[in-house]
Amino acid sequence: MPEHETDGQLATPTQEVRDFLRRRREQIAQRWADEPLFRAVFTVSREEAVEAGKAVVDALAQVADSGQVEDPDAAGFSGVREQLARMGAARSRAGLSGTQVSSELAALRPPVENLLEADLEHAPPGHLRASSTALTLLMGTLRLVAMQAALSEWQALSDRQRLQLMEVATPVIRLWDGIVAVPLIGTLDSARSQVVMETLLNAVVDQHARFAILDITGVPTVDSLVAQHLMKTVAAARLMGAECIVSGIRPAIAQTMVHLGLDLDVITRASLADALGHALHRLGADIVNPGTGQR
Repeated sequence: MPEHETDGQLATPTQEVRDFLRRRREQIAQRWADEPLFRAVFTVSREEAVEAGKAVVDALAQVADSGQVEDPDAAGFSGVREQLARMGAARSRAGLSGTQVSSELAALRPPVENLLEADLEHAPPGHLRASSTALTLLMGTLRLVAMQAALSEWQALSDRQRLQLMEVATPVIRLWDGIVAVPLIGTLDSARSQVVMETLLNAVVDQHARFAILDITGVPTVDSLVAQHLMKTVAAARLMGAECIVSGIRPAIAQTMVHLGLDLDVITRASLADALGHALHRLGADIVNPGTGQR
């Protein structure tokens, strides 16, 4: 009895694809190992690429067995979704665009289709067409699943990089023993304001700081939510045992804070230098102007 027949009857297209995938698992994985997507990602050994290919073939066979060849949420894909995400992200880090990664995924289909056509060479033409269509739909869904997983991975990577950039853009400077400062430059949003608070409070603890200066000279404007974050940062620093000084408040920011009716029980100074002078004075240090000799 031909392999594409079951009890004298033709298997359904999805059953045919399922049996084909299980039968040709090794050959498909071997061909995929030579495709750019697998070859570029699995660089340690070719066998590693082959094993990864087998896992994907097994997932496809499971999806075909369920008949959900057009469902990207089919249970069969769950086992390889993370692997596909890593593969897509690796190609993105190598400099490929989303379109190029999608093209590499699409290139996995022809080797599989060629094997299916060879296997069903003697099957009725209509059955071959139906099975080929089922395989095409299945491979298209695999491509969609891989891109969705890769996009999710790329977004997570982008979020991590954005957070790292915010941390780098929020340096803590030790101005004096017991005095730290965070000079802020550029636009503040809620996410960055949160990073500012965490960075400043960690510095207060690490440096045993008695004074913490928030210099916002380089901040053009803030919205109401960010202004509230700044006030919360001041309050949090106070709870940590440090006196917080805000320097460089622009007129527009001052107006925003007044209009909001925020608690203005905070020490402010016109510039970072003035804030440092105030902190040093509170620490009992005398500052002498070298030009005038005055304290």
